[in-house]
Amino acid sequence: MYDYYLGGQDNYEVDRAAADRVMRLLPDMQLAARENRSFLHRATRYVVERGVRQIIDIGTGIPTSPNTHEVARELAPDVRVAYVDNDPIVSTYAGAKLTNDGNAGFVLADLRDPKALLARPEIAGLIDFGQPVALLLVAILHFVEDGEDPAGLVSALTQALPEGSYLVLSHATSDFHSAERLRQVEGVYQNATATLTLRPKDRVLSYFEGFDLVEPGLVQPPFWRPPRPVPEDPMLRGLGFYCGVGLKR
Repeated sequence: MYDYYLGGQDNYEVDRAAADRVMRLLPDMQLAARENRSFLHRATRYVVERGVRQIIDIGTGIPTSPNTHEVARELAPDVRVAYVDNDPIVSTYAGAKLTNDGNAGFVLADLRDPKALLARPEIAGLIDFGQPVALLLVAILHFVEDGEDPAGLVSALTQALPEGSYLVLSHATSDFHSAERLRQVEGVYQNATATLTLRPKDRVLSYFEGFDLVEPGLVQPPFWRPPRPVPEDPMLRGLGFYCGVGLKR
């Protein structure tokens, strides 16, 4: 569905039908997905510009170019990227699109088991936890239910990161749309491979415990270090996503 929102070709009829239902309920969903993707690119450049040379990208999804390693290597060709997803279909696409470029690898693992994820040999072969790491959790935590303790999962992952590392995170929110429309959207995702749990700003902010948010803090994607002034567009100001980057103390 996310690939379809982004205008990609790697999706199926059932994905398109579900995504179309969501977009009828939330006409800004496609714009939100594209702005979220732009945030991923800007945040990747931000951490690389500050000397980070290794990235763990969890919740990779179907690869849509430019991917994280492509963006990072525009600035530093030696950046190493470990992609992680729990979907075997993503693994198949990743082998063709992500891991044939050197210094990039794919790990079939689940965010819900951070200990096992970090212990995978593919991670150890790419990531040196004695040096700063950028952990990317972009548009993934809203697929983790409250009962699965998303804050605890983030903490378990970030505890492994040394000082000077970065957390790059975005999350869908319930703050900008009517409760009834969001209830129907969540109903669409009930039939998907992962349910959708929308959260308010204070919950998303709590995931940055132990990190100092870099300016401009936790904001909607168009307003995170935009390359040019953001137009006065009500749709942009109503996008149902928050995003931010934190520096580990």
